[in-house]
Amino acid sequence: MPPLCRRPGRRVLLLLLALLLPSSPPACAPAPPGPAAALLQALGLPDVPRGAPESRPVPPVMWRLFRRRDHQEARADPRRMPPGATLRPCHVEELGVAGNIVRHVLDRGAAARPPEPASAAGQCPEWTVVFDLSAVEAAERPSQARLELRFEAAEATAGTTGGWELSVAPAGAGLGPVGLRQVVPTLGQPVRTELLGSIWARNASAPRSLRLTLALRHRTPAACARLAEASLLLVTLDQRLCHPLARPRREAEPPVGGGSGGSCRARRLYVSFREVGWHRWVIAPRGFLANYCQGKCALPAVLSEPGGTPALNHAVLRTLMHAAAPGAAGLPCCVPARLSPISVLFFDNSDNVVLRHYEDMVVDECGCR
Repeated sequence: MPPLCRRPGRRVLLLLLALLLPSSPPACAPAPPGPAAALLQALGLPDVPRGAPESRPVPPVMWRLFRRRDHQEARADPRRMPPGATLRPCHVEELGVAGNIVRHVLDRGAAARPPEPASAAGQCPEWTVVFDLSAVEAAERPSQARLELRFEAAEATAGTTGGWELSVAPAGAGLGPVGLRQVVPTLGQPVRTELLGSIWARNASAPRSLRLTLALRHRTPAACARLAEASLLLVTLDQRLCHPLARPRREAEPPVGGGSGGSCRARRLYVSFREVGWHRWVIAPRGFLANYCQGKCALPAVLSEPGGTPALNHAVLRTLMHAAAPGAAGLPCCVPARLSPISVLFFDNSDNVVLRHYEDMVVDECGCR
């Protein structure tokens, strides 16, 4: 009789996650990493982040993208995901670009900028903004790099509502001499401009640091504005995390795992990020249903399970052979037959807010193989 399977314990959650999350082996690895290190590597992090900074709120756009991607959020509010809609696994629908990793990066040059002096006649200040992109992996290809600028509220509503012109140029020679100019009708709303195709070549990989020089001019020489905040919304596509077809998740949750009896099916297993000590930097979700497969693949269960995943012909043949001659062939295994993705919103080591999409994280259906 084959050994009975037990429900995975809480102490092996890190190992389960490390096996589920996709990762590429390092170029030189003298020893395989432990479960925690392997999971961090799969998340694209060299080590555990310091935690969520107190002064770093999650931008609304990142919440919107996460809630559209997260299955439990979409099911709780059908307006976020119409019935029958299928999310493409390597596409950010709200932004209209390909990608599976979204980063919201704050300007690191703000703390080093000196106070802006009073403007002389026709001389408005220029700003240098710096974005730390060292966490972007070489395999990621940018599909959108949207610069967003916010200006002081008093000057944005001071009546100079027309005739602004924004110019953006690389602060160094690493990204080439190409710049861009954009007419800005008003400063009352955030000013957004796309850097790909102008400042940043579309086929180029991400630099470790992006430094830009900004200037804002008005048709009235005496009118100047003060930069309040600069950020970069970077969308990248990592083909290693992509699957060609989307697999929508089933609405019914599997039963809670108990005894080992019964036919092969998915059993409920909830993974809590608090239990593995990552709740300080994982923003959402707090956990997810990873589930697991358990059950028998013997006759007649392998042939007559209603509503389940049909067994492969090879599994049926193997079961029949086992019934006729138990020593000739073992029973098929109860393994995942249908999986679905999750999205994780977290802080990385540079305090950037990252939304990352992971395929094959949730077991929805099991079958005999």
